[in-house]
Amino acid sequence: MPFQKIELDRVAVSVIIQIEQLILRGIIRPGERLPSERDLAERMGVSRPSLREAISALQDKGLLTTKANAGVFVAELLGAPFSAPLTDLFSTHDEAVFDYISFRSDLEGMAAERAANLGSGTDLKVIKAIFDKMQTAHELKDPDQEASLDAEFHMAIIEASHNVFLLHMVRSMFEMLKKGVFYNRQIMFSRHTTRGALLEQHRAICNAIQNRNPKAARKAAEDHMDFIKTCMEEVKKAEANEEIAKLRLDHTVAS
Repeated sequence: MPFQKIELDRVAVSVIIQIEQLILRGIIRPGERLPSERDLAERMGVSRPSLREAISALQDKGLLTTKANAGVFVAELLGAPFSAPLTDLFSTHDEAVFDYISFRSDLEGMAAERAANLGSGTDLKVIKAIFDKMQTAHELKDPDQEASLDAEFHMAIIEASHNVFLLHMVRSMFEMLKKGVFYNRQIMFSRHTTRGALLEQHRAICNAIQNRNPKAARKAAEDHMDFIKTCMEEVKKAEANEEIAKLRLDHTVAS
């Protein structure tokens, strides 16, 4: 007879699928440490040997990595798809800055629109909670914390858009932004008027999403990126003017 026994999925396969989904959906992030083997096995209701088999398979796929005496982590490479030479190239050419801002404007406008449409009630609470923290940091005149929360705010909107390709693409860009590849947020935050304007722009984005107004959310996100573009143009112009002024000073002193 041509019939064969049906082989049930092994427990390890189910573990692999669950961890892969958590990584894909951005719930566990690049560089994040997994719970201890005992804790994770208990949480997932599986034996430790089955868990070890799954972890080993995910390491072979390059999704997880083990650090000596530290544990198992989500591989950092997931958050850095751009090669080092390309990243260096971005950082040394001004046109990349403005292309980046334009690209973000398109993506974040779409993400804000999707978040207003598709974000769950919990997604919206996360966005509002981060904005509230931004406002507190602004009132405390803590630009470092405010800049950090700025990135969290935008990532929360991306996550609320519920599109995994958009999530990982934008997360990789924010990793470069944190490293100052495209522009230094601290320069923008150094002027009180700029900080105040940025806070109000984030408020407009947040309110539109909370009100589930997709059109207003997209416009608020695009207006925010247009403001950043203008600020960066002013920064670049000021830097160029300073170089000219230094040449004049050198010439004056030498005369």
